[in-house]
Amino acid sequence: MLKVTDLHAFYGKSHVLHGVNLHVGQGEIVALLGRNGSGRSTTAKAIMGLVACQGSVLWKGQQALGRKTFEIAHAGIGYVPESRDIFPKLTVHQNLLLGQKRGQRNARWSFDDMYRMFPRLREREHTEAGVLSGGEQQMLTLCRTLMGDPDLIIIDEPTEGLAPKIVELVAQYLQALRQRGVSVLLIEQKLTIAMHISDRCFVMGHGSIVFDGSPDQLRNNAAIRKEWLEV
Repeated sequence: MLKVTDLHAFYGKSHVLHGVNLHVGQGEIVALLGRNGSGRSTTAKAIMGLVACQGSVLWKGQQALGRKTFEIAHAGIGYVPESRDIFPKLTVHQNLLLGQKRGQRNARWSFDDMYRMFPRLREREHTEAGVLSGGEQQMLTLCRTLMGDPDLIIIDEPTEGLAPKIVELVAQYLQALRQRGVSVLLIEQKLTIAMHISDRCFVMGHGSIVFDGSPDQLRNNAAIRKEWLEV
């Protein structure tokens, strides 16, 4: 579904990505791992048209590079940034409503699905999003993106700062996406969750892909883990 080839990205004169190659198939959970500053978030932003870049980003066989972010989103790629970006003065329900695509029929996800998956959001349905806890805001951001019925969702650090029980909920959520045929590109630092639920793993270092393989292959590759992942 998604095929990134020789992707270079720039912040002004700073060359951040150096020929990134990765792919995500239908119904796959693919983890993009690496230390802070390795280029993982920039890769997500480049796919979404948020930074200047060169190369190729094919989405369902069509070139996405050069398209506007809203066009990429309407084509079926959802993006959950690390910053969450909820609308603080709107209620939980209103935030979810903004995630819906206009005129869309037969969507895979409904309000009931979101509230069933995260009952805490149902309890806070009429509460302003700005007063939610960090974990609740993360749930809301994930669900708002899903309301747009994407075929691929790019999630940047979904477990950052969350309690262990909420991390488990997020892992279950991502597996539920796969069961409904939604692909996931998971940008994550926590190896435990990534290795547990991912079908494949990419490791980034200094703006390039330094490893591409299965979770088992990564577990057995101590040299890669030590050089590019472990503190």
